[in-house]
Amino acid sequence: MSSPPVISLTTDFGLDDWFVGTMKGVILDRCPDSRIVDLSHHIPPGDLQAGAFALAASYKFFPKQTVHLVVVDPGVGSDRNSIAVKTQEFTFVGPDNGVLSWALALESIESIHRLENLELFRGELSNTFHGRDVFAPIAAELAGGKRIEEVGPETSDYLRLHRPEPIDSGGSIQGEVVYIDRFGNAMTNIPGNSIGETGRATFGDGKECDLRNCYADSPHGVLLAVRGSTGFIEIAVNGGDAATTHGLKVGDEVSLARQ
Repeated sequence: MSSPPVISLTTDFGLDDWFVGTMKGVILDRCPDSRIVDLSHHIPPGDLQAGAFALAASYKFFPKQTVHLVVVDPGVGSDRNSIAVKTQEFTFVGPDNGVLSWALALESIESIHRLENLELFRGELSNTFHGRDVFAPIAAELAGGKRIEEVGPETSDYLRLHRPEPIDSGGSIQGEVVYIDRFGNAMTNIPGNSIGETGRATFGDGKECDLRNCYADSPHGVLLAVRGSTGFIEIAVNGGDAATTHGLKVGDEVSLARQ
């Protein structure tokens, strides 16, 4: 017996309103056997970089052939394109505003299609809720076996969101904070495998901390750098909130010195 199709759902809608539940209802109406996994609904509103990071950090842990649906869409109702992208192992659906691009950069793309087949949309379109009327039904149709060619015409490219790259100067690596999680851990773009067992991070107005193997290797309440589960260096506080306590924010520079 084949496994039921899996759809992951990432939005900036939060859970206080009916938006996420409505999207799930549309998906289940089109693909009743689907299993919907909530990746995150707490992406900061309109924050494309946060959405791109969250997807890129997590999509590979899903079963092959999962449909990854992302709705972080500050341009909803405008002339921005909507796309479905087939890779060797997954399908991605969302607005063509860069939110899919960090994950797509890690994949071997087979085809990209604009979502233009009105027959697959959900009736009369709202200009403010394409998550319900465009993306949810398309994701459900694809999960249920619809060929990607049927969603609309093929296109050759997609919009890429700028991804800051670290600079390795030999003795140190200069990077920046790209995401802050709910614990206040500041995740950087410095790969964890780019440095040996020891190192020292510097950020802000000369603040420093040592590289540790895990949070518990520092005393409670003490700042540290650690290789996070995403594969990148994080600035954290054992049992605390590094971002709030030390004023860290996305875009802040972080330097990691080799020792």
